[in-house]
Amino acid sequence: MARARSEERRGEIVRAAVEVIAERGYRGASLGTVAERVGLTQQGLLHYFPTKEALLVAVLEERDRWDTGGGSRAAADSWRLDLLASLVEYNAMRPGIVQTFSALLGESVTDGHPAREFFTERYAQVRAEMAAVLRAEFGDRLPSGLTPEQAAPLLTAVMDGLQYQWLLSPESVDMPAAFRAFLTLLRGPDTPQSSRGADRPA
Repeated sequence: MARARSEERRGEIVRAAVEVIAERGYRGASLGTVAERVGLTQQGLLHYFPTKEALLVAVLEERDRWDTGGGSRAAADSWRLDLLASLVEYNAMRPGIVQTFSALLGESVTDGHPAREFFTERYAQVRAEMAAVLRAEFGDRLPSGLTPEQAAPLLTAVMDGLQYQWLLSPESVDMPAAFRAFLTLLRGPDTPQSSRGADRPA
């Protein structure tokens, strides 16, 4: 019972941290502010997360769990291009989470940022996952002649880059429509959507 309560409390803290980081950025978010949101003292919060860095990693891991439906990133084994399009549509309905992730991603490129290692490892894993998605869709060569490994960084860059454009100008950038347009480029104008994964369970 105590363990369950502790996990519930940790979840409350992480959700509060997401809100604070979305509002102020990582560097502007203090443990004291997060603690106040959940009715704790800063010392009380440190019982659950001993450092700000530990809380940051928990926020990032929680975001990934939301994206994979509550599971680990291994759930990406069942992803395919049409499911990636659905993920983009889902992200368009939760700007606060996308803003938090994008703010942390932007800050993480600076030397010594506590999230730098997380994002470096994450991108290596995501590129491998996207290559697997592309191989399941097209085989060893896309219609353009690129290999899945060559196209995977481009697919990843489009997904995250569109998020920045959409956050800055949501009235001008239709993120789901733009991503679907990119999928048309990948498939080629005369290439129908692959049937190799169409009936595979999600």
